[in-house]
Amino acid sequence: MLCFEGVAATYRGGAGVHNLNFTISAGEIVALIGLNGAGKTTLMRLALGMLRPSEGEVRVLGRSLAALPDRMWRDVGHLVEGPLAYPELTVRDNLRIACLLQGADPQAAAASLVQWELTSLADRRFSRLSLGNRQRVALAGALQHHPRLIVLDEPSNALDPNGVITLRDLLRGRAREGAGVLVSSHHLDEVARVADRILVMNSGTLIGEIDPLGSELERTFFETVRSDDTVRDAQQKESL
Repeated sequence: MLCFEGVAATYRGGAGVHNLNFTISAGEIVALIGLNGAGKTTLMRLALGMLRPSEGEVRVLGRSLAALPDRMWRDVGHLVEGPLAYPELTVRDNLRIACLLQGADPQAAAASLVQWELTSLADRRFSRLSLGNRQRVALAGALQHHPRLIVLDEPSNALDPNGVITLRDLLRGRAREGAGVLVSSHHLDEVARVADRILVMNSGTLIGEIDPLGSELERTFFETVRSDDTVRDAQQKESL
């Protein structure tokens, strides 16, 4: 569903991501974790064509990103860098427009309202919603068309426990239907509940994996990052 082969993207000053290699198969949920500034959002922007790699190749749904037909983006659901919504339109209208843009039946919006407990807010303008309900609308819009590839950056932000459970159940359900899922989060315990694999990112590179069924996940994560930082520091001193 998603493949990175030797992918790099560099910003001015040298920051960016380097030598990214991983795949996500149909029916697989992969979590991406890292400290702030590790490069998680950059990786996700590359996966969605929001950035183009300076090196390597990104393949989405089996096609090179550069050659992916526009119609195939309808099979991708995403939430990266905040909700995509029209602030002066109602919740219902935003979800119906999302369906139309994704080539889905606008009637799917009615089911999303129920699924995300938004029925009582259906006629309220998006701009008047709480942060948690804005996140619910954004997630509903990203998932209601049953995409084959799902890319979500910090999707549980501002969600209450009911929203987190709804998200968890939906991701598991989509994976059972054959979707590939990439999700980033600071909440390691939460992603471990749904992920088949957990990728660790640090300083713009992927540095290893954590078994979501393992014990002391947070300790393992910090030790993995600390070990990588130690190696980088030693290499930097040698180069001076």
